[in-house]
Amino acid sequence: MVGRRKQPKIASKRRKFQNKTGDESKDDRISALPSCVLLEILSRLPTTKDAIRTGALSNRWKHLWTLVPILIFKGRVPNVSGSDFVSFVDKTLIQCRQSKLTKFEVESHDIRRFASQVNNWIRYAISCNVEELKLELWKPVHEAGFPLDQLFFSASSFTHLRLEGCMFNPTGAISWKNLRSLSISYGKLDEDLIENILSGSPVLETLVLDYCEDYRRLNITSKSLKNLVFSGYIDYLDPLNVGSIEINAPHISSLTIKCCLSLWKPLLVNVSSLVEANLYYTLYDHYETSTLDEAEEEMLKGLMLNLCRVKELTFNFGDECSKTFSRLKDKGFTIPSNAKFH
Repeated sequence: MVGRRKQPKIASKRRKFQNKTGDESKDDRISALPSCVLLEILSRLPTTKDAIRTGALSNRWKHLWTLVPILIFKGRVPNVSGSDFVSFVDKTLIQCRQSKLTKFEVESHDIRRFASQVNNWIRYAISCNVEELKLELWKPVHEAGFPLDQLFFSASSFTHLRLEGCMFNPTGAISWKNLRSLSISYGKLDEDLIENILSGSPVLETLVLDYCEDYRRLNITSKSLKNLVFSGYIDYLDPLNVGSIEINAPHISSLTIKCCLSLWKPLLVNVSSLVEANLYYTLYDHYETSTLDEAEEEMLKGLMLNLCRVKELTFNFGDECSKTFSRLKDKGFTIPSNAKFH
C-alpha cells in the first residue's frame, strides 16, 4: 500500500522536472528576445485578436500586443454579430498604445449602421499616421456604400489604400499626397470624381478599379501612374445597356483587364507607352449567344489592334476565348505575333 501511494508523487515530480527542463525553458528563451523581435512576431499574426491571445503566455506578453504597429480586425466570421464586432474593436483601440501605425485593416459584412464608430476608428488610424489602410465593408448590390468621413479625403499619411463597398462623397479637393497604390471595389465613381482622385494623388503609381460603376471614360494623364488594373464592369441596373468605356492613359506602362465585362466596343483610346498588357476577362453571359460571339470578336479585334506593338501581350480566357480566336482566324484576321496564350 505504501509503494502504491508513493508512485504518483514520483511521477508528478518527474513531470515537473521535465517541464522545467523542456517547455518552460523554451518559453523563457522566446520571452527573452528583444521587444522589437517579439513585436515583429506579433505583426505577422493573421489578426489583432490572435495577437491579443498571446497575452496569456506570460507577463512579458500580456500587454505587448498594445504596441504592435499593425491592427487587423475581421468581422466576416460565422456567429459574430455586427454589434459584437464593433464592441471588440472599440475596446481594443482604447487599450492600444502605439503612436505610429503601418497598417490598419477592417473587414466586415454588417457595419453600415455603425458608421459613427467606424469613422472614429479611421480617425484613430489617421491620428497615428497610418500608411496602409484597408476597408472591406461588404454591401448588398444596389445599396449605398459606407459613408466615409471627410477627414479621410485629406489624410496625407496614406501610401496604400484598398477600399471595398465605400461611398465617395468628398465636399472638396482630395489630398492624398503620398498615396502610391489605390484599389477601389464596388464603388460609384463618375468622371469628375475620378479626376479629383487623380489630381489629389500626385505620386500614385497603381490604380485598381474593381466592379466600379457610373463612369464611361478613364482620362488618366498623370505621369506617375504606371499600372492600371481594370477589373470587371457590369451595370447591375441595366447590364445590357453598356456601350463602351474609353481608356485614355498615354503614360501607363502596364495594363490588366480581367473579370466579367458587359461592354460592346474596344476600350482603348491612347495607351501609347504600354510595355505589358494582360487580358483575363469574359463577356457578361446575359446576351444572346450569337450576339455575345459578335461582341467578343469585336472587342478582341479592337484590343489586339491597339496592343499589337506592346512588348508583352498575354491572353488567358479559357475554352470560350479559344473559340473566338478560331472564328477570327477563319474570317482572315491575323493574330499579333507578340500575343501569348495561357
